[in-house]
Amino acid sequence: MTTHSAINTLIELAKKDADEAAKRLGAAISASEETEQKLALLLQYRDDYAARCQSDLAAGLTATGYHNFRVFLEKLDSAIAGQREVVSAAQKLVDAARSTWQENERKRMSFATLATRAQQQARQHEARRDQKLTDEHATRQTLYKR
Repeated sequence: MTTHSAINTLIELAKKDADEAAKRLGAAISASEETEQKLALLLQYRDDYAARCQSDLAAGLTATGYHNFRVFLEKLDSAIAGQREVVSAAQKLVDAARSTWQENERKRMSFATLATRAQQQARQHEARRDQKLTDEHATRQTLYKR
């Protein structure tokens, strides 16, 4: 009985760990998606700004205006590169959180398997005990009839 209780305790602890790891994974995925959305927004803004630059060039942009466009596009490119690094770091956090969650799930499932095996062994032991009692009863009945 102590073993059964210990296994149940281990299962509960493993389930708690897996649930917490799942929450951390969910938070990491949300953060990663947010960084990807910011990157997409920066890329879209850069494309729009570059298109505006092209249309202003066609309309007759001054050298100073063109220089300002170029400087701003360089700053946007720098921001995009920085955001790509942030996206990469966020993805690494997601991968680490996923790995932790998977490990916790494997542990929980292992404990559940152990508990199932223990229950099966207990049922088999009980069945053997019942069969033995039935056999003894039948033997006594046979001896009593003689």
